[in-house]
Amino acid sequence: MSEHKALVLDEVRKFHLEQQDARPFVPGTTEIWPSGAVLDEDDRVALVEAALSMRIAAGPSSRTFESQFARKLKRRKAHLTNSGSSANLLAVTALTSHLLEERRMRPGDEVITVAAGFPTTVNPILQNGLIPVFVDVDLKTYNTTAARVEAAIGPKTRAIIIAHALGNPFEVAEIAALCEKHDLFLIEDNCDAVGATYNGRLTGSFGDLSTTSFYPAHHLTMGEGGCVLTSNLALARIVESLRDWGRDCWCEPGESDKCLKRFKYQMGTLPDGYDHKYIFSHVGYNLKATDLQAALGLTQLAKLDGFIDARKRNWRRLREGLEGVPHLVLPEATPNSDPSWFGFVITVDPEAPFSRAALVDFLESRKIGTRRLFAGNLTRHPAYQDQPHRIVGDLTNSDIITMQTFWVGVYPGLTDEMLDYIVESVKDFVEANS
Repeated sequence: MSEHKALVLDEVRKFHLEQQDARPFVPGTTEIWPSGAVLDEDDRVALVEAALSMRIAAGPSSRTFESQFARKLKRRKAHLTNSGSSANLLAVTALTSHLLEERRMRPGDEVITVAAGFPTTVNPILQNGLIPVFVDVDLKTYNTTAARVEAAIGPKTRAIIIAHALGNPFEVAEIAALCEKHDLFLIEDNCDAVGATYNGRLTGSFGDLSTTSFYPAHHLTMGEGGCVLTSNLALARIVESLRDWGRDCWCEPGESDKCLKRFKYQMGTLPDGYDHKYIFSHVGYNLKATDLQAALGLTQLAKLDGFIDARKRNWRRLREGLEGVPHLVLPEATPNSDPSWFGFVITVDPEAPFSRAALVDFLESRKIGTRRLFAGNLTRHPAYQDQPHRIVGDLTNSDIITMQTFWVGVYPGLTDEMLDYIVESVKDFVEANS
């Protein structure tokens, strides 16, 4: 490292320490966010160092992160994207590739998912001309079950894509077994659940493909960003092509003739020897991340285990503190799972003497941030009412979630004082309104 660069980075560390907010927590005044990034001086230095190196496109940090993250999640390949939403789009679109031959999904094929979730799990289904098939979820775990999924399998079913709800695994081993039995693809939306396990195995490692998000609310952050992971090398190649404009070549930007036959390909009706770097085998996108994002991701990845432990600890503190409070349905881990919690979800009993809105208003008045369980029942939103879809069974619990459910934070930036204040505030409200 040059002397000037070392001096700059040393000043960055000093600057970071000067920015630290040493003010004490003041109940009712200090904001308690439901989610947020936890960034330290190493993160700030990593970003500045990448900028000093002028690594403005995907480069060595991106490749290093992909390798390390794939190893961490027990997958053979990881491909960085510009968001978790793009990761889901790539995962679903990959299953429509002509390279899959007879297994490829085609417009009109059905994909099973849940009604109570986030739009970016469902949107790629519709964007590829596929038909979402919605099933309900359980209260307490906020996940669907293998039994519900099995009941939804029909002659047009080709795939299943489900998110592990708020870091709590769904019955992924059983659903993976259903996929094997019926020759279906499985995509795990693992954006909220990095580090969770089911039957002792990491979520994100069961499906043909899995996705993650690096938005600031998630387990580690790049500001924006996401990732598609798989152990299927054919699917990995398709994902890479779709992410990188749809090109057939696998050379990194700046690389040439890695395959030693750059000018020896003949594809489509192109002339023999057409430059492979400019042959396109998919109708793709440009959904790559940058090296600045990856540099931040690498320093965050080094802290991931600690972040996960903090989320679990914070969730337990809220769960123990609220145990026995009347009129509230508290969350439970899916049997055989060890969740990596994204948030602490609460459902107000529909028979309670107070409303969810009143409780949320009270908490917000005390500067305690809340969020809905994302979209609630997606089929009730204007965006989806005129879209082709199928519903199997009733969506009773999804409707209850729409009306009665919210969540508060467990992210590592929260202190015991903050968590205890959340518990105290919920108890104060319930006692005053019961």
